[in-house]
Amino acid sequence: MKWTLEEAKQQLPSIINATSLEPQLIYTQEELVAAIVDPELFKEFLNWRQKTAKTSLAQVFKELQQLCTEENYSLEIPARSNRDNPFTEDQDESSL
Repeated sequence: MKWTLEEAKQQLPSIINATSLEPQLIYTQEELVAAIVDPELFKEFLNWRQKTAKTSLAQVFKELQQLCTEENYSLEIPARSNRDNPFTEDQDESSL
């Protein structure tokens, strides 16, 4: 549910109880300033953040490569081709 900061101050017990149903979002004007969530959801988030914080891009690509190998998947890479470049075209015309 969406709450204003003033409503949140007055209805804090209700907001805390409602977190079991869905995250409770608190706004000042149209800007989100806080979210109150169920403790279990927050624990899941912390576990996810801890797990992903230790993962480098190289590790992610290694996992992807392993999955592709296991699934017998190969990435088709198209042949390289040149494309129009407006920056070089202007230079070519001015040198004529």
